[in-house]
Amino acid sequence: MSASDERGRILVAEQQGLYDIKFIGDVRMVLCTSLSDYIESIFQRGDASEVLVDLLEASGVDSTTLGLLAKLAIHCNRQFGLRPKLFCDNDGINHTLKVMGLDEVFDLFEGPIGEKFNWSELQCGDLDEDTCRQRVLEAHRQLIELNPANRDDFIDLIRSLEKPV
Repeated sequence: MSASDERGRILVAEQQGLYDIKFIGDVRMVLCTSLSDYIESIFQRGDASEVLVDLLEASGVDSTTLGLLAKLAIHCNRQFGLRPKLFCDNDGINHTLKVMGLDEVFDLFEGPIGEKFNWSELQCGDLDEDTCRQRVLEAHRQLIELNPANRDDFIDLIRSLEKPV
């Protein structure tokens, strides 16, 4: 994979209540504002009948991204009564998803989705430092809520982010 292929990207598609979020490359915190805004837009529309997360082309996802995915799944269950589907065939990422507890809130699949979508790319949002700090904090709190065993991994980060700047 070339360096340009490794750059993290997030593509989204929506069609009559079906939402698909596709991760490509190494998806990191720099995209958290855009991803969080998109997730919020799904909840505001209130019309989700199915939510798919495609990690088949992802080479990596960081803990902030995982926390936002946890938020997505938890809210989908609470607001829409549905359990999102997550597609990933990367053994390392699948292991991380399970360790973090995401298999408790997503239906996990290793095969292809089988749907064709008209994608648009989420653009990297404004990286206002305070907004980013709040999104990272929220994502890691979500991981702890999802699986209390994650507390030891993230409590120092959370405490650091909670300190006034």
